[in-house]
Amino acid sequence: MNWLDKGIESISPGWAVARLKGRAILAAYEANKPTRLRKIKRESRGPDTVVGEGARGLREQARFYDENHDLVTGILDILVARTVGPNGILVEPMVRDADGKLHKQFNRELLDGFNEWYERPEVTGELSGAVCEQLVARTWFRDGEQMTQMVRGSKPGLKFPTNVPFLLELLEPDLFPIEFSDKSKNIHQSIQKNAWGRATNYYAYKEHPGDATSFTTLQDLKPIPADNLLHIKLIKRIRQTRGVSILHSVLTRIEDLKDYEESERVAARVSAAMAAYIKKGNPDSYIAPDPTTSNDRSFKMSPGLVFDRLQPGEEVGTIQSNRPSERLEPFRNAMIKMIASGTRVNYSSAARDYNGSYAAQRQELVEGWDQYLTLQTTFTSFFKRPVFKNYVKMAILSGRHKVPSDVDTETLYRAHFQGPAMPWIDPDKESKANERNVQAGFASRSQVIRSRNQIPHEVDEQQETDNARATEKDLTHSSDFANQEAGPEIETQEETEIETKTTDNEAV
Repeated sequence: MNWLDKGIESISPGWAVARLKGRAILAAYEANKPTRLRKIKRESRGPDTVVGEGARGLREQARFYDENHDLVTGILDILVARTVGPNGILVEPMVRDADGKLHKQFNRELLDGFNEWYERPEVTGELSGAVCEQLVARTWFRDGEQMTQMVRGSKPGLKFPTNVPFLLELLEPDLFPIEFSDKSKNIHQSIQKNAWGRATNYYAYKEHPGDATSFTTLQDLKPIPADNLLHIKLIKRIRQTRGVSILHSVLTRIEDLKDYEESERVAARVSAAMAAYIKKGNPDSYIAPDPTTSNDRSFKMSPGLVFDRLQPGEEVGTIQSNRPSERLEPFRNAMIKMIASGTRVNYSSAARDYNGSYAAQRQELVEGWDQYLTLQTTFTSFFKRPVFKNYVKMAILSGRHKVPSDVDTETLYRAHFQGPAMPWIDPDKESKANERNVQAGFASRSQVIRSRNQIPHEVDEQQETDNARATEKDLTHSSDFANQEAGPEIETQEETEIETKTTDNEAV
């Protein structure tokens, strides 16, 4: 306690205690103490204030780099491939009967109907279900959020490809202006909420504000009920209304890397373009060319060229091409590691660098796959699951599916959703491990099949068809137990034992 604290203590003991407490806290957390060489940066604003000021700019930068930077394009491609894959999130209905068992027939009918509808589930009729998911995921990652309007029932000018009156309208976040707010109606960033913070309406433009023919204003906004809209967003803080691009923390690094690579490419082109020059001896020996005569001394470079027109004191020199710099690759790899860390992708995938042992590659894949599983779960919860649930609801209401009397109606919307499976680094080791787990009872065939992004009953039906065809054609395969070498060996041993007994009896 210094002299000032002692003086304060005599006047106001409570104030003195507060000062000592604050000093103790600062001493306990050195990271909170500014120094002459270190300035502390803090963020005390609310989540919506931060996002409202920067989300649009970050979104536009991310789109620019998606269009103009191969690294960003590749990262977004990886995120989409690992989250939804080429076929989208697979759905396996899990409706049960009154006895608690899976209702196989109705589940197959639901799956067949959903797959048929999912061939063209979008209002324009141009996109398949898998392409819709890929676009939704890419917009979600790049722009930070994506909105999808669920169109139910007949609408003027809208034609349904199946007899299920349900379609999807994919919308970009630009249609929902983040600057639109109305405190009197509790509208914040184009989203109206109730007293508990639950969204009730979304306000959107009728046309994209970025189109050349669009003349939209805030007065042109139309409300969309929240029950009809799917809003998937990347958030970092509690009660964050709008999403922010997954590239938000690495955009500066991406920009620096792009500028540095561009500088190295330009330097390499300049160095490669300048091949040779003629060096004069000294200024005194320089003779100006006669303008009345032709003095063209240029020549084309070719293998084995001998240039014998040098003047006294001249020599041919070459400019060494030391670009790109040998430091480019290690610097670029270091930057990609940080960019990959900030965007949840594996470094080897982002850099296309697959050097390393099996153990190292698998460790990286296993640790990184948790990030992809997290994204898969979020995508399923906010997009695929509600889409499937609304399809089932509308399909039953329209008569496309009739619910059997023995179905447990509480399980109508239950389903298993399977995202892309983790790739195999060594297929032989992976398949043998799966086989041992199934044989030991640590896993089921269904689990293994689903882990390969397939549906169990479809695999069983394919195997049943293949076996029937093989029997019809009298085909044998190495997987048939009857054709394994163990069978003949056992028969031979039994025959040997019989022959031995017969010989002994005859001897007796």
